[in-house]
Amino acid sequence: MQLTGDRFTSETAQLGNDISTLPNFPAEIRAPAGTLPGVSSFQVHFADYDILTPGDAPNVLVAMNPAALKANLADLPAGADIIVNTDEFTRRNLAKVGYQVSPLDDGSLESYAVHPVALTSMTVGALAELGVSKKDAERAKNMFALGLLSWMYSRPFESTLRFLERKFAKRPDLVLVNKTALQAGWNYGETTESFTVRYEVKPARMRPGTYRNITGNQALALGLVASAVRSKLPLFLGAYPITPASDILHELSKHKRFGVTTVQAEDEIAAIGAALGASYGGALGVTTTSGPGVALKSETISLAIALELPLVIVDVQRAGPSTGMPTKTEQADLNMALYGRHGEAPLAVIAPRSPSDCFHAALEASRIALTYRTPVILLSDNYVANGSEPWSLPSVDELPDISVAFTTAPNAPGGHFLPYLRDPETLARPWAIPGTPGLEHRIGGLEKADKTGDISYDPANHEHMVRIRQARIDAIPVPDVDVEDPEANLSGQDGARVLVLGWGSTYGPIGAACRALRQRGLSIAQAHLRHLAPLPANLGEVLAAYEKVVVPEMNLGQLASVIRSKYLIDAVPFNQVNGLPFTAATLESMLEDVVKNG
Repeated sequence: MQLTGDRFTSETAQLGNDISTLPNFPAEIRAPAGTLPGVSSFQVHFADYDILTPGDAPNVLVAMNPAALKANLADLPAGADIIVNTDEFTRRNLAKVGYQVSPLDDGSLESYAVHPVALTSMTVGALAELGVSKKDAERAKNMFALGLLSWMYSRPFESTLRFLERKFAKRPDLVLVNKTALQAGWNYGETTESFTVRYEVKPARMRPGTYRNITGNQALALGLVASAVRSKLPLFLGAYPITPASDILHELSKHKRFGVTTVQAEDEIAAIGAALGASYGGALGVTTTSGPGVALKSETISLAIALELPLVIVDVQRAGPSTGMPTKTEQADLNMALYGRHGEAPLAVIAPRSPSDCFHAALEASRIALTYRTPVILLSDNYVANGSEPWSLPSVDELPDISVAFTTAPNAPGGHFLPYLRDPETLARPWAIPGTPGLEHRIGGLEKADKTGDISYDPANHEHMVRIRQARIDAIPVPDVDVEDPEANLSGQDGARVLVLGWGSTYGPIGAACRALRQRGLSIAQAHLRHLAPLPANLGEVLAAYEKVVVPEMNLGQLASVIRSKYLIDAVPFNQVNGLPFTAATLESMLEDVVKNG
């Protein structure tokens, strides 16, 4: 199902539609087939206008078995089309999910447009002359379904044919099997009378440029490559495979020609240790993980803070605690990113708001890390990482120059080198490559003496170093937060009373909800944070300008607590921790009540 959704998305992107996707799959490699926990789904929202989310209520559901129908039926609006693979609605499969009677026969689906299609047996029949086994033929039913949907929504599938040729290059028999099944699905749609409507969605109006469909993990990986190019440094990734961050390792391993080195370490601690060592040696050190891995990496993150070396830590958040729900989304690592180390150990934290924004967030994280000699935690999440959308390819020359100058000569009288003599503007210490003659200096986790870097237990020095490390983070200039408040821009209008403040992947659902409310004549403002440490300098002023500040988060109110404590604003949290992203309808209903009733 993930492959089918990915191919439909690629076809749609090539037509020029705006798209947003929501893959949803179990954590197990081989989840129990035909059960509710084993359902794998891929939701695609596409349109001829700008869209912000994968949508709340699908217009079409392709149910390959009873479990798929039962797991997704509640999301469908009345009148939705349901394409059902009738071959799988056996007594055994129905019993697996608690159906006593088939929903195809008991009238429970009367409010939907149900299209019974024997997908499995029709696929087997279409492939009968190819001499393939029944098992291999049945596996191609997803291509039959893709062909049918491609016909239904007027999608070309030439790119899928080329994809199949590449994927099964060593198995020409499987290329033929899947191509034949795909064409059979299209032909069925063309000849059957079950479908009376065929749709055509025109391309969306987008800024001129070259676009590609991209997932958040792909965009983040390419952002790191761009960071290496624009910093003129080699990129080193130390990583241990963990869902949902592993795709970044897979993607970066393809780009050795750009000076990228990837190491799959034996564990999370080794991965970040290698990345920090690479930074010490003059590379852009990066480590990727999810929440459980950040917990293991915390000691080395503290070491990087003490050493004041650049390091990018990518946390693709998932539902926790502990192993939690590895393939489900959550925003519950913010507190850990901000405070999850012993002692006063400040660092920078940023969060992308969409799949394509992961590219720019990675570039910004690298800029801050290199310029200010600090670890930076980049908080992505499962929703952003595996979702996809069109991305306008930037011109490399227009990307910021983030190159750094290594220290190559002594910086103190008498030919001495002071490794903690700070730049007066950035408060960053010199970055000296090991082995540079005359620049030998001590490293390690013990407290450093100001300027010399020698081991120090002096109380006054410790207080000075603690405060200067915090001041270095506080001094990082980040862009002011922008506020989308249409009425405030109109002459004579005071603007909205209610501000919705979000961060990370809630951008799309919040934006869609605010857009819907404004279309209904209600006034509401939206602001979204990318930089979470340090926070934008104008944030306090922005928050004070509104009567109500609502903070939707996929946690129990972590940003809301920060806002309350720092700005003494009575931020109203709205929280969800069910492993799923907010729907626009949920936020619209809640915000409407806040706007109307205070």
